[in-house]
Amino acid sequence: MSDLLDYKCPACGGALAFDTATQKMKCPYCGSTYEMAQLQSKDAVLDRQPGYPQQGAPQQGAYPQDQLQPDQFDWNTGYAQGWNGEDANMSVFVCNSCGGEIVGDQNTVATSCPYCGNPVVMSGRLSGMLKPNYVIPFKLDKNAAKAKLKEYVSSKKFAPNAFKSNNKLEEIMGLYVPFWLFDSNINAEVHYEATNVRTWRDSKREYTETSYYDVYRSGNMSFANIPVDGSTKMPDDLMESIEPFNFNEAVNFQTAYLAGYLADKYDVDMQSSIPRANERIKQSAEDTLRTTVGTYTTVRPRASSVQLVNGISKYALYPVWILNTKYNGEKYTFAMNGQTGKFVGDIPVDKGKIAALFAGISVGGTAIIFAVGRLLGLL
Repeated sequence: MSDLLDYKCPACGGALAFDTATQKMKCPYCGSTYEMAQLQSKDAVLDRQPGYPQQGAPQQGAYPQDQLQPDQFDWNTGYAQGWNGEDANMSVFVCNSCGGEIVGDQNTVATSCPYCGNPVVMSGRLSGMLKPNYVIPFKLDKNAAKAKLKEYVSSKKFAPNAFKSNNKLEEIMGLYVPFWLFDSNINAEVHYEATNVRTWRDSKREYTETSYYDVYRSGNMSFANIPVDGSTKMPDDLMESIEPFNFNEAVNFQTAYLAGYLADKYDVDMQSSIPRANERIKQSAEDTLRTTVGTYTTVRPRASSVQLVNGISKYALYPVWILNTKYNGEKYTFAMNGQTGKFVGDIPVDKGKIAALFAGISVGGTAIIFAVGRLLGLL
């Protein structure tokens, strides 16, 4: 049996692709559209290998209130991290439409045939325990990503004019990025050292009084769908910058959503993603408890403890547009959330524009020009 899934139009035989406007499969040749449910039978091949073990809901553990304990993160790691016997770095597949050979690395799961352009999904890399639980379909297309790049660059006051006017896209691709999603219930507590400072004067001197307080906060919290990027190709900071994704619009995984886009399977397994999930959960818990502390002059955390029991994870694909451009020989990468349109990226800075901004500032008749590479909040 072939490892490739392709989607042909029943009306004319053309290659179907997922259409963001209608959220259906559409033939670009005859215009026919098909509901996603009509193509679910294609995914039967994905379930021919053992699937996921059943996992219970997160359980809340008891936590003594009289003292702080070391952090405890107890995750259900029953999700098997199989690689389906794929040891080679590259694999060769045969296109079902034209017979051409498609070469992909070990993490490519959706691409297009370089000979006939037919969208294909490498089903063997998504079967059994490699099959995602959920996918958030693309809502914004390539034209929306291009328009967002133009708007983003135009809004940056200190970008070079040549970069704004001559910006040429080297590459643009719609990519489904693998994410591990973590759910948990936790008990958290934090001890703070707080101060209030009072200052007053009389006719002779100024007085300062500092009062010290021991502040304690604790609470039970629930976290759902904490995302951790499962691909080493995607920088974590870049992916976190385009969050949040709205998981309420996620659907059960179906390969038809990948048609017409690129997709990677995870190369960072769930076990390796746990430290990042722990870090995000702990930071969020501490930040939440901090908001309950009253008004003090200073508040400093002295000790904290997070107790997590039986956390569980899910595997999902999230939609991302990646745009690459070059300026003065350097590559600049931008990313857009394919669901919400949130756009991030780094841009070059025209130091002459920054110098001109401050050229009028002088001290003692001497002009001061500040040579600043970046100005926080202005770029």
